[in-house]
Amino acid sequence: MNAFTIGNVHHVTLTVSDLTRSADFYTRHFGFQPLVDLGLRRLMTNGHFILAVTLPSDANAAIPADDRFSENRIGLDHVSFSVGSLAELEAAAAYLDEQGVTRGAIRDLGSGFGIYVMAVRDPDNIQLELTAPHAG
Repeated sequence: MNAFTIGNVHHVTLTVSDLTRSADFYTRHFGFQPLVDLGLRRLMTNGHFILAVTLPSDANAAIPADDRFSENRIGLDHVSFSVGSLAELEAAAAYLDEQGVTRGAIRDLGSGFGIYVMAVRDPDNIQLELTAPHAG
C-alpha cells in the first residue's frame, strides 16, 4: 500500500519562448482564464486545474536558436485535455482549422481505450491532445 494517494492534477507548467503569445493561445483557444501574472510566469485556470506558462528558469543559459518542443526528448510527451463528446471534438477541430491552429486527425483508439483523440500543437510546438469519450 502507498503512503499517499494521488488526486487530480493541480497544475501543469510549460516552458515557452514567448509568455504573451502562449498565454494568448491558451486563453483564446482553450478557454483558460488569467489567474496571476508573476512576471516571468503566468498562471491561468479552466476551473479544474492551473496551467502555468513560464520562460526558461535559468536566465544565464541561452535558449537554442529556433528551439521547438519535441516529444522525442526526455520529459513531457503531451498534455491531454478532455472534451465532453465526439461532436464537441469535431466542433473543436473545425474551430482550430478556422483559426489556423495546427492539429492532427481525429482518431478512434478503439473499444479498449474507449476514446477519440486529436493532437494539437501550441505556438512552441508543444503537443496537446483533445480527448472525447465513446458514446454510451
